[in-house]
Amino acid sequence: MADTEGSIFEKSVNPYGMIKRVVAVMSGKGGVGKSSVTALLAAELRRRGLAVGILDADVTGPSIPKLFGLKGRAGHNGVAMEPLQSAGGVKVISINLLLEQEDQPVIWRGPLVAGVVKQFFAEVDWGDLDYLLVDLPPGTGDVPLTTMQSLPLDGMIVVSSPQELVELIVKKAVHMAEQMRTPILGMVENYSYLECPDCHRRIDLFGPSRAEAVAADFGLALLGRLPLVPEVATLADAGRIEAVAEQVPEFFAPIAAQFLAKLPAKA
Repeated sequence: MADTEGSIFEKSVNPYGMIKRVVAVMSGKGGVGKSSVTALLAAELRRRGLAVGILDADVTGPSIPKLFGLKGRAGHNGVAMEPLQSAGGVKVISINLLLEQEDQPVIWRGPLVAGVVKQFFAEVDWGDLDYLLVDLPPGTGDVPLTTMQSLPLDGMIVVSSPQELVELIVKKAVHMAEQMRTPILGMVENYSYLECPDCHRRIDLFGPSRAEAVAADFGLALLGRLPLVPEVATLADAGRIEAVAEQVPEFFAPIAAQFLAKLPAKA
C-alpha cells in the first residue's frame, strides 16, 4: 500500500469509477450490531438491483468479511486494489482481506487507521456503485471523526441499542455531523426486543425503548427497530447474512425502504 503520511483531511477522490452515494454507519460504542446493520442494508440494497460496496473502516475490529463468508486476499490489477465480491454481488474491502491471517491483530494509532481508510476509498477499483457504505469504528472520538473527515459523505446512519445511554450517544453523533456538515439520515435501534415464539408478546430484554422519543428530540428519523431474531444471528454467524432477505424477508426490508426514501439512488 502507498505511504499513509500527509494530510488525511482532504476529501478523497476515486478515479476508477463513479461512486454515486457514500454513507457512513456509526455507533456510540461497540457491541450494538453496527456491522450487522451495515451488512444487512448492503444486502437488501443489492437484492433490489443496486450496485453496492462496503468499505470496512473498522480497521482494528473488522467483521464485515465474516458476515459475508468472504475469505482469501483482495487482489490487485496492476493499477489499484480490487475488492472481493460476495455471493450476492456486494463488493467488500477490509483489512482482513489484506492480512496473512484474519485473526492477526491490527494495533495502529488513529492517523494511520484513517490514512488506510482513505486508501480503501481512493485506491480501490470499486467500479460504478450506487451506494458505498462505510462501516465506521465504534465511538464518536478521534478515529471515527478523522476517518469521516477524509471521505465525501452524503449522510450518516446511527445504530443504537436500548441499553445505551442513547440520548448522550445521539447528541454526540449530531454534534459530529454538524461539525462535518453531514446529514444524519436516521437511527436504527438494534436488539430492540424479543418476540415470544408462543404468544408473540414483545419482551424488552434491555428495558423499554426510548428510540422514538430520542429521535423526536433531535429531529431525526427513526428508520426502524430490529428485534433479536435467532435465525438472523445464526445466518450471520455462518457468513450467510445475505440469506436473511430470503429466510426472514420482513426483518430488514422496511428499514431499507426508509433509507431509500431518505437518500434515493441517483440516476
